[in-house]
Amino acid sequence: MQNRIQHMFQASIDTKQQALQVLPAAIEQASLLMVNALLNDGKILSCGNGGSAGDAQHFSSEMLNRFERERPSLPALALTTDSSTITSIANDYSYEEVFAKQIRALGQQGDILLAISTSGNSANVVQAIHAAHDRNMKIVALTGRDGGAMAPLLQPDDIEIRVPSSVTARIQEVHLLAIHCLCDLIDRQLFGSEE
Repeated sequence: MQNRIQHMFQASIDTKQQALQVLPAAIEQASLLMVNALLNDGKILSCGNGGSAGDAQHFSSEMLNRFERERPSLPALALTTDSSTITSIANDYSYEEVFAKQIRALGQQGDILLAISTSGNSANVVQAIHAAHDRNMKIVALTGRDGGAMAPLLQPDDIEIRVPSSVTARIQEVHLLAIHCLCDLIDRQLFGSEE
C-alpha cells in the first residue's frame, strides 16, 4: 500500500510540475480580472459539481472570510450551497438549470463567474456560462483534459485555467492549488504585501 501511496504522491507532483509550465500566465490574468471586478463593486459567483462544488465553496469562503491574512471580507457566492433552490430548480426545470437560473437572478454586468469542471463537460456549468454571458459577466474557467464543451464557449475576455491532465483527481488537486494562488494574488493586489 505504501508503494501505491508513493505512486499517487509522485503522480500529483508530476502533474503540478507540468501545470507549472503552462498555467502561471492564465492564473495571473484570472487574478487581474477578479481584482478589477472587485474594485468596481462586482462580485464573484462560483459553481461546479461534486468535488468542484467543494472547490467553488472553498473559494467563496476564502473570499468572504479570509485567506492567510486579516483583511476585509470580499463579495463572493457559491451557487452550490442552497439545497432548497437547487432542488426546486432541478425538480421544476432540470438539473442543467440549477446554476444558470441563479446567475440570471443574482449576476450583474461586471461580476465574474468562476466555472469549475474537471472535464469541461458539466451541462449545468455550460449553461451557467451561457447565462453569465447573457448578463455581461466574464468567466474564469477551471478545466482539465481538452477543456470539453466549456472551452469553445469562452470569449476573448474570459480566462481558461486548463490543467494538463486527464485524471480527475490530479485535475482537482491542481484546481485547489490554482484557487489558493488566486486568493493570494487577489489579497496582494488589493491589500499589498505583508513582507
